[in-house]
Amino acid sequence: MKIKVLFDEKFFKFILVGLLNTAFGTTIMFVLYNIFHVSYWISSATNYILGSILSYILNKNFTCKYKKNDFSSVLRFVLNIAVCYICAYGIAKPLAKAVLQNYTEKVRVNIAMIIGMCFFVGLNYLGQRFFAFVDTESTKGEENNE
Repeated sequence: MKIKVLFDEKFFKFILVGLLNTAFGTTIMFVLYNIFHVSYWISSATNYILGSILSYILNKNFTCKYKKNDFSSVLRFVLNIAVCYICAYGIAKPLAKAVLQNYTEKVRVNIAMIIGMCFFVGLNYLGQRFFAFVDTESTKGEENNE
């Protein structure tokens, strides 16, 4: 079995897609909230939903060059996103609360959001690369050839 390199062309493409996705989602969120006066929660949810759709399309076609048009990749992607959010934010807030006990709640929450986003990005990269957009047939073929 081949060991995949984490910091290759796909990694840098994922970063590029992430930057584009962040600009896209942030724009949507701030336009909805500041110009159309939509609530913070709806603005954020719209950002995450539309950002996830954009991420799926770009990472499938540009980063991973996943050619199959199967519903299983969509399900794996959605599962990956859900697990990443649960892990990232389930770890981040308790970690920030434990480590930053002498700081205000506002500082702890802001640090938790930063920590959570870092966890999320790392887990999301691994999940999309090795779970959501894995061609199981060609992977089995590679394993049988070795």
